[in-house]
Amino acid sequence: MSTIFREITVLSDIDCFMIYSRIKKFTFPLHIHAEYELNFIENGAGVKRIVGDSVENIDDIELTLITKSNLEHGWFRNECQSKEVKEITIQFHHDLFNEQLLHKNQFHSVKEMFEKATFGVTFSKDTILGIKDKLYSLASENKNGYSVLKLLEIIYDLSLGSMRELSSISFNKNEQDHDSCRIKNAYDYMLKNYKKDIRLVDIALFVSMTENAFSRFLKQKTGRNFIDSLNEIRLGQAARMLIDTTSSIAEICYECGFNNVSNFNRIFKKKKMLTPCEFRETYKNLKHFF
Repeated sequence: MSTIFREITVLSDIDCFMIYSRIKKFTFPLHIHAEYELNFIENGAGVKRIVGDSVENIDDIELTLITKSNLEHGWFRNECQSKEVKEITIQFHHDLFNEQLLHKNQFHSVKEMFEKATFGVTFSKDTILGIKDKLYSLASENKNGYSVLKLLEIIYDLSLGSMRELSSISFNKNEQDHDSCRIKNAYDYMLKNYKKDIRLVDIALFVSMTENAFSRFLKQKTGRNFIDSLNEIRLGQAARMLIDTTSSIAEICYECGFNNVSNFNRIFKKKKMLTPCEFRETYKNLKHFF
């Protein structure tokens, strides 16, 4: 498998964070890096955001958090007509919030947000507007200890806001973090058997629950029903194959557990807003290697 461009950031071990405030030039390729990243864009309607296998056109204002070192991401001009797209990028070390702090009651929401952000999360417009002035304030004064307190305040405020995950569960190294052993076991079962004809009763029996009880439990814990959960895993695997292999669409369809190509194309486009062919072409045009 080819390696995507790895950014070497200027964030040093003796800095808590780095912040960049600029007019976006759209010259940076799809990339990964070890640092956590909070990226804010204004005047960016029509810009294409790629995070893992999530490909979306953003609205005028956008804020995304990424906390996984090998989750590829990037922003590209695409259909944006604005001459001045403003961008504020904050990068910080993963241990700025150490495990001891994150396990305290007061930081439970931050811990949950960081876990979700391993798939990339984007925030609602209301949430962004609530911290926008604080972002610009931090960008204008970020050289002293008070700036760290400002960043902690922004992170905490965001953890209380509305957000949604971007990349699929199975796209990025097949990793998933759940607070329930039964949910984890269910996902492990689906990740191991997604190529097969899995039924709800199979997983319910595997985790020692009735079908109805497990169905309710899964929805309560993940916000997804059984079919959506299984399809998300299959689509994540399909997206990875579209990027990393030259297999045909039909081959990928059946390899990932879908029973016909038409159904695969329909489900893929509904979830990704692109056909499998369009998705593959998008990534092919944006990947940079070293």
